[in-house]
Amino acid sequence: MNFKDKFSKNERRVNVEDAGMVHELSAYLEEWLPEKDVIIACIGTDRSTGDAFGPLIGSMLEEQTLHTFQIYGTLEHPLHALNLNERMKTIHRAHQEPFILAIDACLGKSTSVGCVSLGKGTIAPGAALKKELPPVGDLHISGMVNVSGFMEYVVLQNTRLHTVMKMAAKVAAAIQLTDSVRAKSKPRVPYQTITIRPKKQQL
Repeated sequence: MNFKDKFSKNERRVNVEDAGMVHELSAYLEEWLPEKDVIIACIGTDRSTGDAFGPLIGSMLEEQTLHTFQIYGTLEHPLHALNLNERMKTIHRAHQEPFILAIDACLGKSTSVGCVSLGKGTIAPGAALKKELPPVGDLHISGMVNVSGFMEYVVLQNTRLHTVMKMAAKVAAAIQLTDSVRAKSKPRVPYQTITIRPKKQQL
């Protein structure tokens, strides 16, 4: 759970209530993602309604057949404060120079609840609850699930599940759409026939 009180020029912002939200977010992802497979780190926990945004997306995507994304962090196996350090080390050991799209819930202004932002660079998981965790991501998606400013832990516990589910479903749909487009445009290396020629014998 991170904290966001304003949006920068290096971010693209969409609203869950917009009819074209899925296609708009997908277009931004296609523009900013590199032409390589991407690790998606869905951060959060199923023990808090507000903080379940990331794991919900992870579980929704895990049920799909994705070709250019690999998912870490689901409702069953969440990526949260207690294991984030070790899990990120595991990811870096398993993937050479991984490009990571980090997904996390965030708190902010009341007028921004329901907004999803795509930003360049890392996010600071746990910042809203004043936890010191390592920054994560080359690109990030933040879902504004509730307001900040007072008793953030209680606010997260009392966030409407309907709001979080609706946001998670649309972000997952945008990622799935992006994967479909990327898979079709991904360059494929054709198989090559290798001919082994015998060495000439010396006289």
